[in-house]
Amino acid sequence: MTVEFIGMIHHREASEIMAPPPVILDRGYIRDFAQAAESGGFDKVLVGYYSNGPDGFLLAAAAAAHTDRLGFLVAHRPGFVAPTLAARKFATLDQITGGRASIHVISGGDDVDQFRDGDTLTKEDRYARTDEYMSILKQIWTEPGPSVSHNGRFYSFGNTSTEQRCVQRPHIPVYFGGASDAAIAVSAKHADVYALWGETHDQVREITARLRAEAARHNRTVRVSLSLRPILAPTEDEAWARAESIKQQIIERRAAMGLAPRNPVNEGSRRLLAAAAKGERLDTRLWMGAALLTGASGNSTSLVGTPRQVAEALCDYYDLGVTTFLIRGFNPLADTIEYGRDLLPLTKRLIAERLSARAA
Repeated sequence: MTVEFIGMIHHREASEIMAPPPVILDRGYIRDFAQAAESGGFDKVLVGYYSNGPDGFLLAAAAAAHTDRLGFLVAHRPGFVAPTLAARKFATLDQITGGRASIHVISGGDDVDQFRDGDTLTKEDRYARTDEYMSILKQIWTEPGPSVSHNGRFYSFGNTSTEQRCVQRPHIPVYFGGASDAAIAVSAKHADVYALWGETHDQVREITARLRAEAARHNRTVRVSLSLRPILAPTEDEAWARAESIKQQIIERRAAMGLAPRNPVNEGSRRLLAAAAKGERLDTRLWMGAALLTGASGNSTSLVGTPRQVAEALCDYYDLGVTTFLIRGFNPLADTIEYGRDLLPLTKRLIAERLSARAA
């Protein structure tokens, strides 16, 4: 299966080692990053969801105006926008971009952050709502009739128009995040791609086996995505030295901000910290240093080495069934350019060589 690469675009350049500029929305950075990702061979960029961030639909539309091929994976938390309206918004974005929109569904693992947007449901109820929500979106996108009606636990409506269709058929691709049992159950039912953070080989084997068994109950197959923060250098020693430098910069920046690691609030973070308890370096190239410092509060694990070493490590994950890689750097724009120049073409070539060797 073809490998897919996804970057991550923000409204301004910032990271665990880079303080954000005072501008709230940097239009020049959005343009430059989108164009760098497109020219570097990325298939899509993820537009994240933050309770204190700009609207993802509008950010994606702004970036799309500066690109021709790059796709936009817009993170969306069900519950804050009615599913009838969300169906139209995503279909409209797909129309505006000429078939380049995707949805990344995040039910929400942090009660505090959910409440910032007024959500008071428990985690279990959020996943039940997501199940109903995604069923509605898919029905509106694919129903052959002129309208649909629904009467469910969380949503009820009548005669909603199905006129706004996606360019991509039967509908835009659906990506899903979350590592809990509830997340896997809903992902198996609705996702085209299930997204993991950067876990060990053993963890990937374990969770994808659960996912595929659950998907088989619905007569479905689900692709798998892995999120990583590659750290590259001309030599392996230089790459590990760069990782140590990043570690020190994270320590200094968090100290300046008065931040301490939070207790993990979701299953994905707990899985990363459980792996990190076994050591800072795992599976040869997997570095847990940033995850340990930040409480694994997001995509925070890295593959460290030369471009070829990291490409081979990505190929090893590909052999485990991972066909999408969501990669971003600690220096977002510069790293995206570096990935496009040194990592993506090499990884694609090595995967093609492995597939050709197996077919021979």
